[in-house]
Amino acid sequence: MVEVRRHYVDGPFGQLHLRIAGEATAKPALICFHMSPMTGRIYTGFMAQMGEDRLVVAVDTPGFGMSDTPDSPPEIADYARAMMAAIDALGIAGPVDLIGYHTGSMIACDVARARPGQVRRLVLVSTPIFTDEERTAMRTLYAPETPKEDGSHILKRWNGWLRHNRPSGLPLEAIADMFPDALLGRGRGWWGHRAAFNHLPDMGLPQVRQPILVINNDDDLTEYTRRAAPLLVNGRIVETPQWTHGFLDAATDEACLLVRSFLDGAAPH
Repeated sequence: MVEVRRHYVDGPFGQLHLRIAGEATAKPALICFHMSPMTGRIYTGFMAQMGEDRLVVAVDTPGFGMSDTPDSPPEIADYARAMMAAIDALGIAGPVDLIGYHTGSMIACDVARARPGQVRRLVLVSTPIFTDEERTAMRTLYAPETPKEDGSHILKRWNGWLRHNRPSGLPLEAIADMFPDALLGRGRGWWGHRAAFNHLPDMGLPQVRQPILVINNDDDLTEYTRRAAPLLVNGRIVETPQWTHGFLDAATDEACLLVRSFLDGAAPH
């Protein structure tokens, strides 16, 4: 286990907040992109282990966590531009591996397509492929929430958070400890969902030539993720029904083992 440290760099929308573990080694740095609306905190335990033999960086997406907020709602391409700025600001010139979670998976694919010579391999926690009708329904489901004087809008968020994370087996105290990060998008927390539902219907997967490992957990995107199978040029989907939201904290050892085996193994054919 290594220490996870905090750091700031400049990006296209202001300062970007990073978590950093480990040091540069012969292995490619691993850059981590979180889901919306969350922060790089979801990777903390994972980073402490993965950072034992490589540099690992988790970036708070602009507008989330402690990164500065853009002036207007960004698209996935804008988020990807910010992630590439973070990589450059850290002086990482060599190859990098990427891991993305939900919205972060879309960002990772955009970065991989933009920098095919730098991005080596990708781990994607879910690759949701939506129909136009589903996108429309989800825009309604994840519409901006108006604050209520009685705080019921916060209770609604908590109930959803608990429903998604309780199956992980994490203690209630641990789930509650993570919850404040889900609020750090403030009133603009819906921006990440908006960008996701505006993104390419195929996530740009047919243009990603790098090896991809897709982790398909038992969560709200399970069925949508399976639709990505025919779009993967050089990848495979691993079904992990034993995991759900919170798996990076509840099953850290197992998650690191799976990711290491892919990143450190022989090049997939």
